[in-house]
Amino acid sequence: MAFHLFSRIAAVATALVLTACAAPGGPQSAPMSIRQGTIEQITPTTIRSPAHTGVGAVVGGLTGVGLGSLIGNGTGRDVAMVAGAIGGTMAGAEVANRAAQPMPGQEVFVRTDSGVLVEVTQPVTPGLRVGQRVFIQGNGDAARVVPQ
Repeated sequence: MAFHLFSRIAAVATALVLTACAAPGGPQSAPMSIRQGTIEQITPTTIRSPAHTGVGAVVGGLTGVGLGSLIGNGTGRDVAMVAGAIGGTMAGAEVANRAAQPMPGQEVFVRTDSGVLVEVTQPVTPGLRVGQRVFIQGNGDAARVVPQ
């Protein structure tokens, strides 16, 4: 009976984790636009990783509980499951933290041909320099500056 209860709890927890990882189903984004301009300034920066450390901890904890349930019987199994959950949570959080390290980026300020100043933060793109003619591809967070 306890095994069936544990199986149901694990199934619900897995469903919740997978639901939390799903992309939001919002409205479709606007079509991609391409604008032209000239780079006025480039500033080095760092970009935060979009990784969520909580997901790693949850997955690690569930894995630890699953592995702990394979060890022993009775009270020994319960102790192994608790130890597995704690160890798995710590290991999963550490793996997620290592994956979430910030990466080098650059803030590129571009004066478009229509006179509007646009700032795009993106990973470092070698070859960009002040005064260079560029394309701005996309909109919002998906915008990127590329050489012409």
